[in-house]
Amino acid sequence: MEYKIVPLTEEHVSGIKLIDDLCFESPWSLKSFKSELSNPLAVYFVALMGEQVIGYCGYWWVFDEGQITNIAVHPDYRKMGIASKLMDEMVKKCSVTDVYSLTLEVRVSNKPAILLYEKYGFKKVGLRPKYYDNKEDALLMTKEIEQVG
Repeated sequence: MEYKIVPLTEEHVSGIKLIDDLCFESPWSLKSFKSELSNPLAVYFVALMGEQVIGYCGYWWVFDEGQITNIAVHPDYRKMGIASKLMDEMVKKCSVTDVYSLTLEVRVSNKPAILLYEKYGFKKVGLRPKYYDNKEDALLMTKEIEQVG
């Protein structure tokens, strides 16, 4: 399976919206994704197979920190290393742009995501009680980023 990781453009927005709808209980609106294109703090990447968006990730760059907003892979393309490649791209971008740490919230029930983040050196640093719409707790995780630039 051949795919590539590229920066998000307007032509990818409907593809990431579809994935978001498939993957999350409370998906973002199409308007929210479109607004990320003009958000100077937003950094997003998509995984493309041909022209099809099969995964995406993003973070907000605030001063020297990155706050991961989303990372998701279309259910038909999971367990193929795509989430890892997307994470690699985020970490690489952070390491050359003075982002010294990445932070995220993840549902405590999302074991596959937690395992992915731990694989990348994210540490559990807190809990946000009843963070999600269904009142599920969020695990707060963070990772230090080594600068190479």
